[in-house]
Amino acid sequence: MPGDDIESSGGGLKRNNNSNTSSVYASSSTYLIEDTETLWTSWLVPMFLVANIAVFIVVMYVNNCPEHRYTRLVGNDKCVARFLGRFSFEPLRDNPLFGPSSSTLKKLGALDWTKVVRNHQGWRLITCIWLHAGVIHLIVNMLCLVFIGIRLEQQFGFVRIGVLYLLSGFGGSVLSCLFIRNDISVGASGALFGLLGAMLSELLTNWTIYTNKAAALLTLLVIIAINLAIGILPRVDNFAHIGGFLTGFLLGFVLLPRPQFGWLERRNLPAGTRLKSKYKPYQYVLWLFSLVLLVAGYVTIHASNS
Repeated sequence: MPGDDIESSGGGLKRNNNSNTSSVYASSSTYLIEDTETLWTSWLVPMFLVANIAVFIVVMYVNNCPEHRYTRLVGNDKCVARFLGRFSFEPLRDNPLFGPSSSTLKKLGALDWTKVVRNHQGWRLITCIWLHAGVIHLIVNMLCLVFIGIRLEQQFGFVRIGVLYLLSGFGGSVLSCLFIRNDISVGASGALFGLLGAMLSELLTNWTIYTNKAAALLTLLVIIAINLAIGILPRVDNFAHIGGFLTGFLLGFVLLPRPQFGWLERRNLPAGTRLKSKYKPYQYVLWLFSLVLLVAGYVTIHASNS
């Protein structure tokens, strides 16, 4: 679930608190799915974890708080954890999350409306997903990524979950960029909310193979509502949350449908037995409807920015 994702703005940092995400994994695992498919080995999500940590280390190296604060005479506050040398953090007044300065994040790819739209730096819609505003931000987000991502990758494989994660992050960045023009934004909240949205659509499209359906749905809806409600708090950008969630929700119908039991057991059926369709009719309808909405949304956004 989306973790403590942060939108960094000017002198401050916007937090997208998603600390309830870990409960999704614990709760969802209690709803048995009558499925005979073998679980995949999760390796992509751990790679995402390592990549995010590595990027944060590089950001802190580039930031070099002691040097830029003394050479530029920026304020009187001292760097935090100065024993770390160039990896020390910005003063808590500037960044309460123990991380780099906003200027460093902007230089390394933070989401900035002016640079994306006027300077045509569309690559920031992706790079901002891999940046984090501080240690606290990074830890909470990575815990959420592990709790949600590993479970989904084990069930659906690295290709579908990788596509889901990246496109959801992109969707969150796009919506955030459309509505927030005076702040910079970093963090994986869009991607993490996308995984959460995909969990909901996966439950709906595979409804017939779940046990404890009502409990599973209620749990997911409560967790989603709590995380979206946190976005109402001051200095929290909910647009990345909503954009990522909607993208992941629609992609879940496209990427995560499960075949019917009759299709899975086709090898054990007597010769000449009429096989069922691989998917139920409503799954095909949801697949087509979601795909149309995704394409229409992309075309609309592209046309509005042209």
